Amino acid sequence: MSQAGTVAEKPKRQIKAGRNLPAAIATGAALLIPGVFGIFWFQPLLIAIWIVVLCLGVWEVARALEHHTAETTQPLRIPKAPLYLGAAAMPVAAYWGRVEALTLGLMITGVAIMVGAVLWRVTDPGRSIVASLFVACWVPYLISFALLLIQIPQGEWRLVVVVLLVVSNDTFGYIAGVLFGKHPMAPKVSPKKSWEGFAGSLIGAMLVGVLASWLIFDEPLHIGAALAVAVVIAATAGDFSESMVKRELGVKDMSQALPGHGGVMDRLDSLVFAMPTAYFVIVALTQDTAGLPLGL
Repeated sequence: MSQAGTVAEKPKRQIKAGRNLPAAIATGAALLIPGVFGIFWFQPLLIAIWIVVLCLGVWEVARALEHHTAETTQPLRIPKAPLYLGAAAMPVAAYWGRVEALTLGLMITGVAIMVGAVLWRVTDPGRSIVASLFVACWVPYLISFALLLIQIPQGEWRLVVVVLLVVSNDTFGYIAGVLFGKHPMAPKVSPKKSWEGFAGSLIGAMLVGVLASWLIFDEPLHIGAALAVAVVIAATAGDFSESMVKRELGVKDMSQALPGHGGVMDRLDSLVFAMPTAYFVIVALTQDTAGLPLGL
């Protein structure tokens, strides 16, 4: 940093990644601490936290979709009660009933959405139902795979490691992007994400994954490396997906609920695809050593 007397004389350096890293880290810690407590010592607390977070995510996305069409001749109206019901039911179903119950929860939510469109007499039920199904799939269904991870052997640590891999993807990608970022991955979707940052994400996450396989799970190191690569790719796809949604809706952040991250979905975007990807990769790569059937 320049001395105080010379700061005004020099142009401010623009941060390439466009994020307040200290605030982002503090917010992440505030979310992780009670989450870790719930994972290891009181899992109903984890489920309760997950339900609150998913309901907030549903509210953000539904509100953004409605506001985007508020000035049109046929503004979109999304009945939110069925979505809140799904956001509460799917994590519970995943925890106690696993994949089959989670899928059943999504189906019941879909039926509730259609019934809600009739009861609330929305003027454009087709668009309303499709938009509501998008919200139900994107937010509570995919992210509820986190509760499935707990059900597999050493599931508590598996979930923690997956979250650490997502955090590593963000942190190492940010550092590498700020230091070396020159080549944008998809400038029209997310101009601040670079291939150099993506490489940093891969290297950092693979290091975390390999260390986890060695120190925590006592399994072949290639499992941790493969999981890290899969999670980074899925998390990056989740980032791009939310960026495309926000660009389409004309918003910078879903809200300002989380300092350093924007809205809840600005924090969960990386988890949307990472959780189901991690679940299936872990089951596929550990079924021989842990005796897990693919249909768990």
